[in-house]
Amino acid sequence: MSVTDVVYQALAMQSHLPADAAARLRDDGFVVIQGPPTPGGIEQLSTAYDRAVAAADPVDIRVSSSTRVTDFVDRGPEFDCIYVFSPLLAACCSIIGRPFKLSGTRARTLEPGAPVEELHVDVKPRADGWPIVGFILMVDAFDAENGATRFVPGSHRTLRDPIAFMDERRTVREDEVLACGAAGSIIVFNGSVWHGHTANRSPRRRRSLQGHFIPRDARSSVDHAARVRPEVLERIGNLGRYVLAI
Repeated sequence: MSVTDVVYQALAMQSHLPADAAARLRDDGFVVIQGPPTPGGIEQLSTAYDRAVAAADPVDIRVSSSTRVTDFVDRGPEFDCIYVFSPLLAACCSIIGRPFKLSGTRARTLEPGAPVEELHVDVKPRADGWPIVGFILMVDAFDAENGATRFVPGSHRTLRDPIAFMDERRTVREDEVLACGAAGSIIVFNGSVWHGHTANRSPRRRRSLQGHFIPRDARSSVDHAARVRPEVLERIGNLGRYVLAI
């Protein structure tokens, strides 16, 4: 058995989701739980988010109805605890079911007036990189006015892509559920569940940190080994290095 397999087996034994959260993730395809404790709390995380976005290299920034900044592994110690959060790793062990790694992270600020996003899955079923576990950490509270993410509970079990089954993927569905929560909450979801953010009808920005985990043999969206600075590697320890596949 390889070292990678040994670490995975240990994670599978040691990482846990609360039983009710595990059941919702299994049955609905998503769950909202309290996120990891961050240094200085949500106020410091919010400040660090804005600072990191402002300092980001333009090559890492994409602006449309939302502002996205690639790779938050390397942007400050406030973000270290997110991608090694035990319930998140437990979700990976359950859904991916074999050695996994972090594909990438990003900041996403949904601007006021942003339109509703089409329902989608994060990767087509049985394609390279499937299955996927996603997370969305709420830097700001998510509510019905500022573009909370909507999910279609149970849709992950159909293994169907909504592109092939819906003519209009922006319309409101009777069976959709909004994933609302206080700042500091985290959405953990199966990447095969149908989802997409709603319209931001508020005058407020809606900020979040997002990421995906994939099977270890799949191709990551970010080459962490090439980007992570030596001082960050020292800081994150062995678990962080495993998750980043470094």
